[in-house]
Amino acid sequence: MRNISMTFSGIKVLDDVSFFLQKGTTHVLCGENGAGKSTLVKILNGIYTPDKGEIYIDGLHVHFPNPMQAKKHKIAMIFQELSYAPDLSLAENYCLGNWPMKGNIRINWKKIRSDVQELLERENLPYSPDVKLRNLTISDIQILEILKAVYHNAEIVVMDEPTSAITDKEVERLFEKIELLKLRGVSIIYISHKMDEIFRIADTITVLRDGRAVDTRKAKNYKIDEVIEQMVGRKIESFFSKEEIPIGDVLLDVRGLSSSGVFSDVNFNIRAGEVVGFSGMMGAGRTEIVRALFGLDKYEQGTISVKGKPVSIKNTWQSIANKIAMVSEDRRRYGVIPVRSVMENATLSSLEKVIFKGRLHRKIEQEITSDIFSKLNVKTPTLETKIASLSGGNQQKVILSRWLLKHPDILLLDEPTRGIDVGAKYEIYHLITQMAKEGKGILIISSELPELLGMCDRIYVICEGRITGELARKDFSQEAIMRLAVNA
Repeated sequence: MRNISMTFSGIKVLDDVSFFLQKGTTHVLCGENGAGKSTLVKILNGIYTPDKGEIYIDGLHVHFPNPMQAKKHKIAMIFQELSYAPDLSLAENYCLGNWPMKGNIRINWKKIRSDVQELLERENLPYSPDVKLRNLTISDIQILEILKAVYHNAEIVVMDEPTSAITDKEVERLFEKIELLKLRGVSIIYISHKMDEIFRIADTITVLRDGRAVDTRKAKNYKIDEVIEQMVGRKIESFFSKEEIPIGDVLLDVRGLSSSGVFSDVNFNIRAGEVVGFSGMMGAGRTEIVRALFGLDKYEQGTISVKGKPVSIKNTWQSIANKIAMVSEDRRRYGVIPVRSVMENATLSSLEKVIFKGRLHRKIEQEITSDIFSKLNVKTPTLETKIASLSGGNQQKVILSRWLLKHPDILLLDEPTRGIDVGAKYEIYHLITQMAKEGKGILIISSELPELLGMCDRIYVICEGRITGELARKDFSQEAIMRLAVNA
């Protein structure tokens, strides 16, 4: 791709970017949200047409007005938000848009099932061609999306944040599949924010910042700190902004919390100024526990005490009344209202501050939103901008703004940095530290062990719905956490 430029609504999102991909290699694209990574690969896939620039495949100048033309040139793209039809079978999903025909009259179902069955057997995958994708896990579908590319004989496969919603074990499985593809001569363009992942899988790394290609090097010639500095445009001395903060009295105390078949006899506490972590494998029950604490799900037994007093939490109104706030792990599904403005999303839980005497006081809404956005460094063109157009990191800061307007004492943060870039992560960590300094108690659920090790004062490890251990900061190690996570 040579000298690619593109403008959206007068804003230059790509500025004279050149990108080269070698056969049988993994080329990682990294950069902050809004750097232009996804726009560049969507141009390659025929979703966007650039204002300027050229694309060459095997030395041949090509033009892709739509994704079907890209597919004809053996390019496949696996989106971060997986594109599949959940109520169709595996075989039907594989052939969407490219149905083998029998005599140009009927779809050749026999050939479809036979080809897909042969592919599954060759890849040693225990699925039936007839299974509906709704019945499979996200990691299963992720692997099957890669095999769909193989099925269509793709020679260039673009993967946009493919590990954002799968476990460490499933990541290993994905990486094994990528290595096999490379051995077959398939070239991979891989987009990720995870530094440890990037340096495990990359042959070459290109860093984008503000729509420009900052640098391209062989991965072995890069250091993690150099990549981060190039992404954010400044030197970050300490990535995790953990500071020694005086720990106060117990704010939240949970005893014997149980929900049949989900979690059992959960006991933990959070003190003022303390950052506590929940670690464990996916499905261990971490999210379910905090959902119960926030009144989203029911629990059958146990007591919850706030500042030493037992409280009843049967719904979210009661949790908010007890100054508890929760940021969900899936901000797109549960956090933001995409068609509403950033201001409306921020004030959603504080409408009593802006609606009174029978009307909405827009000026007050603008004032309190501008103030909190300034404190949290939310980057948005205007307060009326739809939140869907913001980067993941800025969306997350808008959600945090929403809850900070309620002045909570206890914050439950479920995967607070999932799917956001390294610069936004740094800012979220800084915000967590600031909130701890203000005497708030913070609970972080995270699947990224370096995040928990870098930010927490204590870590509780959960396995199969039970807390299997509690670690003080002096006892932190990835090995200790993993042993407790599998109850070894």
